This record gives sequence, C-alpha cells and structure tokens, in this order.
Amino acid sequence: MTIALPGFQIPQVLLPRPGIDLQKWAVIACDQFTSEPEYWQQVAALVGDAPSTYHMILPEAYLETAEETRRIQAIRQTMHDYQARGLFVEYEGLVLVERSAAGRTRHGIMLALDLEHYDYNRGATSLIRATEGTILERIPPRVRIRTGAPLELPHILVLIDDPERTVIEPLVAAAQNMPVLYDFDLMLGSGHLTGRLVHDRQLEQRAVTALGRLADPAAFARRYGLSENAGRAPLLFAIGDGNHSLATAKTIWEQIKAQVGMDHPARYALVEVENIHDPGLIFEPIHRVLFGARPDTLAALFDFYPDRCQLVPCATMQAMMDLVEREERPEHTFGVVTPDGFSVAYIARPSSNLPVGTLQAFLDAWGKQGGYARIDYVHGHDVVERLAAQPGNIGFYLPAIAKESFFKTVIVDGAFPRKTFSMGEAKEKRFYMEAKRIA
Repeated sequence: MTIALPGFQIPQVLLPRPGIDLQKWAVIACDQFTSEPEYWQQVAALVGDAPSTYHMILPEAYLETAEETRRIQAIRQTMHDYQARGLFVEYEGLVLVERSAAGRTRHGIMLALDLEHYDYNRGATSLIRATEGTILERIPPRVRIRTGAPLELPHILVLIDDPERTVIEPLVAAAQNMPVLYDFDLMLGSGHLTGRLVHDRQLEQRAVTALGRLADPAAFARRYGLSENAGRAPLLFAIGDGNHSLATAKTIWEQIKAQVGMDHPARYALVEVENIHDPGLIFEPIHRVLFGARPDTLAALFDFYPDRCQLVPCATMQAMMDLVEREERPEHTFGVVTPDGFSVAYIARPSSNLPVGTLQAFLDAWGKQGGYARIDYVHGHDVVERLAAQPGNIGFYLPAIAKESFFKTVIVDGAFPRKTFSMGEAKEKRFYMEAKRIA
C-alpha cells in the first residue's frame, strides 16, 4: 500500500534479484559521455548479454544514429522480458542511498515525486521546479522511449534546502540498523554505491514530517528573508540533475491522465533526493564545446558584445582556469580554448546574472546563424581541453556557481540558464540502479 503525501509518495522500488551481477547491472546516466562514444563501447563490452540497465536506456551518444532506432525498439521488449523472467524484487519504503566517488561521500533517499506538483516552465511556482532552462528539443527522443514502457529507471537527483539537516541525516545516523539492499563497486572507476531500506516506520515518519516542515509557507518565507505577504509559493524540491527525464515523465503523464485516471503509477516519478548542504555534494560548472565552428566565431563574439568584449591570451589551461575562477573583476568571465591556445573572455556590463547566461546568449544566436555544426555540454576541464584541441572545435570553460545561494536564486530570479551546473563531474553522476512500475 502506498502512502500519498503532498508532492510525493513513499515509493515501491524494484531492484534486481539476488545473484545478478550488480557491477554489470548499474550503468551511468544516459546523458554522460555524449561526445565520448568509446566510454559506452567499454560499457557494452563489460555488460555483454548480462542483465543490465544498459539494455533499458538510450545513451545520448547514440542519438541521431542508426543505433538510436534499434535501441528504442529493444528497450521496451527488454523491460517486459526482465519482468517475465522474475529479475526484479519489489520493496516498499524509503531507500537510503550512499554514494562514494572522487574522495567524497554523499547521501540521499529515494522518493516518488507527484508530477501534478511539478512544472518545468520558467517562472513556475510549483512545489517541484526545474532549476535550469529546459531544452524542449531534448524531450521527444525520451518520450519515444517512455511511451508504452512498463518501467522507469531514474537518474534524477533532486535537492532540498535543509540547513538544520532534519530529513536525511537522522536516517544516516541510524543506517547501521537498516537492511542492506545493495553494496558494491561501480564499473569503470566510478566509486561505490550502497542502498539500505528504511524499515523503521517511526524513522520514516520523522523524515516525512521534516519534509512537511520545509514546505510550510511561514517557515519558507523566514528561511529566504521573504515577506509572508509576498505570495511566493514554497519550493520544496529543486531538480538538480535529470530535469529532461522528469520533464519527459510530466509530458507523458499529461498525455495519458485523462484516460487512466489520477490513481495511476505514471503520476509519480522515482527520484533520489539529496540535501544541498551535504558536504559530499559539490557543484561543478558545465562547459561548452562547439564542433565544426566557423573560423570567425570569436570575431562574432566581439560583434555580439560590441565595445564590451576583451580577450586576454593565457600561456596554459591552468593559467586560464585561475583567471576565470578568481572573479576579481566586475565583468563576466569565461575561458576560451581553441587548437591555437587559451584565452579569457571578459564581457563588460552584462545583462545576465551569471557568466553562463552571457555566453549562452551568444551561442544561441550564433548557432541560429550557422556558426557551428553542433554544441555539446561537457564536464571536466580535461574534456574541454582535449575536445577543443581538435581542428574546427572551440571550447568554453565556465566558473562554478555557489550552492549556498542556489535556492534563493531559483525562488527570486527563476531558473538558471540551461546547463549551468552539474552536481559533480561525469563519473560522480547517478547510476541507474532502482526501477519503478509506471504501467
């Protein structure tokens, strides 16, 4: 029996039955390593024909390739096949997740979020909101995968702002008394993953009550220094990673709810919720790489910001990064990497709140003019340097944002520009592990 709560539900989680090789079962989020197909080739070689979430997802490295059509056709069949073979065991309750990677450990809980309380549009006032601009063209391929699928496998990470650590941290303190559901090393050097079932209903209820307190309108107004008469609706759940997957779930739900009714499993989407104040959680910038960029791209940047753009050469990637992160000047700053070397761009009198917005405004306009063949959003300075060193490419290195001001920025200013931040680098991303019935 599921318990309905404002904005979320205690989930019914499907996990692989005992005996399945979990290191082959769990694979990283589909939107990672999109310009590095060799990573996914390694995954395919490691997994082979073994039961794996790899066979139930579409890595975005394969979008717009022959592999896309083949895999979409196979995904639903694999889901039905795994169910028919009894490869899943179902558990009801909160799952406490511990992820260790890159020398850091963070914690979260699995919840099922109510899509009736979610709006990914900019300026939304819903209980569950996107934190970055949604790229609408990224939704249709995901809709094709989810339409008619019996299961969902989430890589969605959702943030709560719980400075007093009242929701997740008490569960962590009691973790040693919880049954272990999984505990293993992730593939390809991506760290360790442990999941425990919160079987103590009193502990579960305390976490639920604490979530309710965070959503209390008066407490919400006090937390962010807002007038209680300002009319700002509480924000409880802010999407950290995987917003396009959640937007896809919302799209499908809006399409089917009139036919299936409101008491249907597709109304709820399985996610992992983490506290933004978890010391193991860091925000990394998401950088940009243009493929097939026109030779006059940097000249176009000067034209886009006339009399406001300055480009300063740097001897090394590290020198460029140091200048970008220093933030001592009033201009917006980002790094530029080409096959010819490194430089830092300074844009005076910016109209955007963040450097990423200043850069993205140019990239969007330049793309419409045919300024490049393709853009990718990448993690890690080493990836920017390697890809931008290839002829015809240009990389842009961006500074990180402060997570301390994250929630208030979303509440007051609306969503960040799309692809502003990442919760950790690529190998720290969420792996597909749990599943949930949606049909």
